[in-house]
Amino acid sequence: MKKILAMLLTIAMLAALFAGCSSNDTPATEAPTDAPAVEATEAPTEAEAEAEPVELIVFAAASMQETLTELGAMYMDENPNVTLTFNFDSSGTLKTQIQEGADCDIFISAGQKQMNQLDITADASVNTDGLDFVLEGTRFNILENKVALAVPEGNPAGIESYDDLIAGLSDGSIMLAMGNADVPVGQYTQKILAYFELVEEDLANAGCITYGSNVKEVTTQVSEATVDCGIIYQTDAFSAGLTVVDTATAEMCGQVIYPAAVLNVSQNAEAAEAFLEYLTGDAADAVFENVGFTPVA
Repeated sequence: MKKILAMLLTIAMLAALFAGCSSNDTPATEAPTDAPAVEATEAPTEAEAEAEPVELIVFAAASMQETLTELGAMYMDENPNVTLTFNFDSSGTLKTQIQEGADCDIFISAGQKQMNQLDITADASVNTDGLDFVLEGTRFNILENKVALAVPEGNPAGIESYDDLIAGLSDGSIMLAMGNADVPVGQYTQKILAYFELVEEDLANAGCITYGSNVKEVTTQVSEATVDCGIIYQTDAFSAGLTVVDTATAEMCGQVIYPAAVLNVSQNAEAAEAFLEYLTGDAADAVFENVGFTPVA
């Protein structure tokens, strides 16, 4: 009998214990007191939203390669969400690539003609195909350059001026490097030759002229002294360490003005305009002026 009472007492104690453990007054599991609090997710700020990655493709005249590469690095340091990809070549080649559908956000030409050929507001005599690539309200003249007569190291031919060049071309004693007819620097050179009443075709047939498909190719010929002189931009001569013996006047070939614009095919027009605005600032002016560019007011 005692054994039965003992068993019943044990069962009663166990039942009371289990009832206490399952009571609603005591949680089954408690979170550690030192567990970090969970913060509510906040919506991104306006600045964070604007910092989404952006790639800008810039087509620019070959004569801007050194300066824009430097300025591009500066801009990306200040705007880490922006990636700038540059395509440098003759303005005529770049214009053709744009016309044929190449991806491009910004075009900076070394001459008005190539920009006009893409601008629906330009005279139809220049924009003969009625092309419409320039985003309205974004085109402006950004820089001025000079057309320079540059000579190789040591100036073996002793050329000191455009007058010396003309005399040497006239008697066949000088070899000149110049840009092709579709290259702005070549077009400026053609104007200089016409100003001095020299016939380019006759000079080429006489073996007094060699050509380059862009200003960098002409600069290389002068640097390597395969010619006696070359007509290039003052900025390219500076970048290549060449000696400039003379610069052309506006009367000889007109002003060398670089237009810039955002293209209306750009998917990042706002960011493209921001980069062009940066190129008009004091920091960019200092870089441009250091190599011989002059900002256009």
